[in-house]
Amino acid sequence: MSSLKLFVLLIALLLLNGCILTKVVTVPMRLGGAVISIIPAVGNSAHDAIDEAAEIVDAVPL
Repeated sequence: MSSLKLFVLLIALLLLNGCILTKVVTVPMRLGGAVISIIPAVGNSAHDAIDEAAEIVDAVPL
């Protein structure tokens, strides 16, 4: 049973590296920005700021 837990942990670590890890972080940011963009007057500027932050997180070299 212990080797199965170790195997699952190793697979999880492999999946959560690099591109996949940044996508896990940036997709909710981009969805939140899309929801905020509905707000009149300030929505588009807030969406642009969130999208720019998500692009910076995507560029992090992991």
